[in-house]
Amino acid sequence: MNHYKITDPSRRSFMTKAAAGALASQFVTHPLFGQNASSNQLKIAGIGVGGMGRPNVRNCSRTENIAALCDVDTQYSQKTLDEHPNAKFYTDYREMFEAEEDLDGVVIATPDHTHAIIAMEAMRRGLHIYCQKPLTHTVKEARLVTEFARKSGVMTQMGNQGRSSESMRLLKEWLDAGVIGNVTEIRAWTDRPVGGQSYSTFTVGPRPEGTPPVPDYLDWDLWLGPAEERPYHPAYHPMQWRSYYDFGTGALGDMGCHILDPSFYALELGSPTVLEGSTTHWKDKVKNETFPRASILRMEFPSRGSRPPVTLNWTDGRLLPGRPKEIPNDVELPASGAMLIGDEGVILHGSHGAHNIRIFPEARRQAFLKNRPPKTIPRVKGTHESDWIRAIKTGQPACSDFNYGGALTEMVLLGVLALRVPNQRLEWDSKALQFKDHEVANSLVHKKYRSGWEL
Repeated sequence: MNHYKITDPSRRSFMTKAAAGALASQFVTHPLFGQNASSNQLKIAGIGVGGMGRPNVRNCSRTENIAALCDVDTQYSQKTLDEHPNAKFYTDYREMFEAEEDLDGVVIATPDHTHAIIAMEAMRRGLHIYCQKPLTHTVKEARLVTEFARKSGVMTQMGNQGRSSESMRLLKEWLDAGVIGNVTEIRAWTDRPVGGQSYSTFTVGPRPEGTPPVPDYLDWDLWLGPAEERPYHPAYHPMQWRSYYDFGTGALGDMGCHILDPSFYALELGSPTVLEGSTTHWKDKVKNETFPRASILRMEFPSRGSRPPVTLNWTDGRLLPGRPKEIPNDVELPASGAMLIGDEGVILHGSHGAHNIRIFPEARRQAFLKNRPPKTIPRVKGTHESDWIRAIKTGQPACSDFNYGGALTEMVLLGVLALRVPNQRLEWDSKALQFKDHEVANSLVHKKYRSGWEL
């Protein structure tokens, strides 16, 4: 394996302290900027730049050098290529890694099923990583990627941009101050997969029929990556892949890392111990390859220190939760959001980063506003991407590094898994990474990779 050249004398290289013995030899010595080198530009590459990769790369380009771009679809990614005409373009990320030996970091915004494969290879090469949510496609991948990131020492960030928001930090400060007492229930929801917009309406049903020709601007084999081989169909790409088991993680996987993030962070939820899902799919009368039109999920979390046990109730497909008595009927619930229910009140918020956070009942809110707790949690300056760039340049972790983002992803993907084994009480052993006495559920903790694409 080649060591990356240091192109700027102000950089200092480092080796991870965690990667000892034989494991350390898997990682490349890679430059990390010093505290006083903020004027030096990082060389960043983007992989999967037609969708969310476009704004992710654009935000990085405000201060850094976009050296290379990679996408299997030259048409879908064209707008991003036009915005960065000096970046070298590749269709295969493996070829890009070999050719671009002096990269500092990479933005990964490909479909869910390829996140782990690309992220692991990038970390082996000592590259810092910004990866879209959910961090991985399976529960075991989340655990593996998280552990590997700790050992590699690279700076990471998962693309749940709400984690950088002011409202996320306010929520935790308020809850720690006891604004609504002890929280014992969370009710969360989203209108997806039937949200009505192109990005929020997903296909539901069996595998599409027909084998239309692959467009000349798309490398279908590279798009499939580790997934089982199947004929190309426009029903998968672009965007609609989210609804298919083999490629995406459905409404919960898509939005859980945004909507559940505030509760996961503020209440320090950790891993659930019991899960049970129910969906609009009815057995196998139709061979579904997609997630359902609507679902209901319950997760139970044990006590954490002085915090009591919490029950999380999730609904999607425009199924709204029950309204607590503290929230008046004239208060419109957002299309996606959550309620945190305490023994002294309720907090309602929208999606990404506890947007539009509100306290109920009104008397509770008024009393709290007169005696707000101080702001004690450090704030992010700039964008979620700039927080990752800061981490690279200072060596201080980003707010949603893989240590945090991996755990959040694991929790969300456990819920996704439970929806594929509906109407079953699943007892989860986080340490053993398996369910108690449930062979079917355990078979979904990980997946089989296509030959040549093993993790």
